[in-house]
Amino acid sequence: MSHQKDLAVGARNLLVNCLELGAGESLVIICEDPGLGWYESRTAQAIADEALALGVRATMLDVGAPENSRNLGVTKAMETHVCTVFMSRIGDQDRFADPVSGKKTVMCYARDTVEMASPYGRINHRAMLQLKAAINNLLLAADTVRVTCPLGTDISGNVSKTKKETLADVSVRRFPMGVPQPLDASQISGQVALARYLTPTGSKTYNPPSVPIHETVMAEVSNGRIAGLKGATEDMERVRRHYEMVAGLFGLDADIVHSFHAGIHPGSTYALEADTNPDRWANSAFTNPRVLHFHTCGDYPPGEICWMVIDHTLTVDGKALWLDGRLCVESFEQTARCMDDWPELSLIFDSPSRAIGLPG
Repeated sequence: MSHQKDLAVGARNLLVNCLELGAGESLVIICEDPGLGWYESRTAQAIADEALALGVRATMLDVGAPENSRNLGVTKAMETHVCTVFMSRIGDQDRFADPVSGKKTVMCYARDTVEMASPYGRINHRAMLQLKAAINNLLLAADTVRVTCPLGTDISGNVSKTKKETLADVSVRRFPMGVPQPLDASQISGQVALARYLTPTGSKTYNPPSVPIHETVMAEVSNGRIAGLKGATEDMERVRRHYEMVAGLFGLDADIVHSFHAGIHPGSTYALEADTNPDRWANSAFTNPRVLHFHTCGDYPPGEICWMVIDHTLTVDGKALWLDGRLCVESFEQTARCMDDWPELSLIFDSPSRAIGLPG
């Protein structure tokens, strides 16, 4: 298929398979200023064009960068439309809020036409929902979940306090679907290797949004709390100051490790180098199976500071569900069944994307 046809398939996947848009429904697309470097305006236009082909006239609303107060223009637009698509980071800020009855909202992570037209945007959203449900079931049934990584992460425990997610719990749908539900970390202990950057979760805005870590710092975790740091003095102090700043701004408990989850989308690709914009990198590459991240600093999802763990191994009662950053869909009956049900998904898992803005 041509790029234009692939783009239309991706847009229709969002509108029909994710948003479940019907003819006659009203749609508003919240469009972030492309000059900010996160979203491309042509992607929003492609969604609007496909909506029109479905019998829906889309309204576009231009917005700037996210702020820590509600955008009243966005609130009004959402109130007056049945469906909302966020081509803006503002949509990320309320992704764990209570659902609004009768409204359908999607946060879109396909930020440009290349991503929307790629397998990342085109793989049937229903296939990804089935895969997510299978992985949720495997993780929540486990007695012990353990996470390790090449830099020395080794943390484990029980995640049974995780409340099983239902469709009614999801305020903002994700497109493409790229992560299972977050796992409660309150009974998790061990150590996590902090490397490259501390990055924001997208919940609130603050400056600087990320801080570099030049030499790996080990965070010691005891039952979901940061118990200590080990590493080079300069890096440890930088980490501590960042936590103090963010916790102080919002009145948070800085030591909480709230939850964690890993990417599940085999088509997720981040073509830029992480160093060019660590904030954009972390909030884009997290859907790739090579990436697992922890939500920290705050007793609510998703907290305010992320730990990005690369090429992790995650075992469920001793059996690898992720192995060195590869999601082992063939190793469990529930995930293997998804591959049987969705051959297009199986095909991509045969050769998943490894591009996450980092070497390897």
